[in-house]
Amino acid sequence: MRNYTAALLILLISIAGCRKSSKDQATGSAGGSQAGLGSGGSGGSGQGSGSASVEPPREIDSKDILARSETATDVEVKHVLIAWKDLAATYRGRFDPRAAKRSNAEAATLAQDVAAKLKANPDSIDELMQATSEDTASLTGDPYEVRADSPYAPPFKNLALRLKEKEVGIVRTTFGYHVMIRVPPQPPDPLQSADILARPEQPGPYHIQQIMIGWKDTVISRSGQGDPRGVNRTKADADKLVQEVLAKTRATGADFGKIRKEYSEDPQSKDNTVSEVPHDARVQKPFESLKNLVLRLKMDEVGVVKTPLGWHIIKRVKPPPPPKPDPLDSTEILKREPQAKAVKVKHILLGWTEAHAEDPRGVKRDRAALEKLVKDTVAKLVKGDKIEPLMAELSEDTSNAKAGVAYDVAPGSGMVAPFENLSLRLKVNEVGVVKTQFGIHIIKRVE
Repeated sequence: MRNYTAALLILLISIAGCRKSSKDQATGSAGGSQAGLGSGGSGGSGQGSGSASVEPPREIDSKDILARSETATDVEVKHVLIAWKDLAATYRGRFDPRAAKRSNAEAATLAQDVAAKLKANPDSIDELMQATSEDTASLTGDPYEVRADSPYAPPFKNLALRLKEKEVGIVRTTFGYHVMIRVPPQPPDPLQSADILARPEQPGPYHIQQIMIGWKDTVISRSGQGDPRGVNRTKADADKLVQEVLAKTRATGADFGKIRKEYSEDPQSKDNTVSEVPHDARVQKPFESLKNLVLRLKMDEVGVVKTPLGWHIIKRVKPPPPPKPDPLDSTEILKREPQAKAVKVKHILLGWTEAHAEDPRGVKRDRAALEKLVKDTVAKLVKGDKIEPLMAELSEDTSNAKAGVAYDVAPGSGMVAPFENLSLRLKVNEVGVVKTQFGIHIIKRVE
């Protein structure tokens, strides 16, 4: 499971499960948006529909632009995403109701109309995004920064890197039509800790706590899952609050944990959680400033940086003491050297009264019931039962339980340390158990 802050860096803000974050659904894998642009996963398949299409999609791509051989190395783009009813399965329950009523022909016509308006007035992009785009991440007004190695859907990336400044184009991905414009580079927000960001990296390891402050136009607020304080706050009010909170954290004798509990909209703030940020954490471009700040903070220093999720007031802290092993932990496996540099695992998350996600089963389960359930479930897996039905029946990780999908685990992938440590030490098809702050994980390595 990913720690919330580390997950922001990895940009997979997932709910409980095995990730360090508890907000994965806030942004559709955050940074990737509802459209999944940041994932390169389903979006990376290119021109499909993601489901059996009732009508063949109309071809309205900007083929003249896509045919160019010259590409930029690094661009910033904004876009309007327009989907249609045949793509509902691609969105996994987060389908815009406007798209659900729209045919492909209607979507194509709307995309061409938006493109015409944008060509006539390139400065209207923010207004057009607010009125029409079905990508909740784009509604913040922040551009996507795209490079050749960015994990965006290939058609999206191919168009972005071929656009000239203020040029408009259209491309289709598995998520719909993207009406895109290349915009000039955005200046950094003056509230950011520019002095810290300009210095060389400090020696690691890097452990931090954060105070997150949002406003109504951030990705999380737009998703409908933001903190009520942020959802109703303007950007100007957020800026003012950040300055006030930052001053409090830098005051002599300040209790960062206490200030954090009062002001932060990070759902883990109440637990006074300390996050470790790996130096090699894989970060998408909109979140590079967050990682850059973390790597440059001195011990006990506080800095501030902005991402599509809001303001992050970050303090570098000393590493927490290692947790005591749980009696259910697979201690013999954990003593091994890692068996691989990267693995795929599936897991079943089970909570109890002392450590759980939001599932009512875990909230109510006592320790004795937990231990019996863990032992019975492990026995079934060792006997040869398939893990996917057990995930669907038992797991309290809402991000992957029903679908039975695997997690990719590697150093720097953003998983909490106990989950990562066990996963990397398992042999293929071996089963192990480990405790995290989210509960007990029964993990099976599948690759």
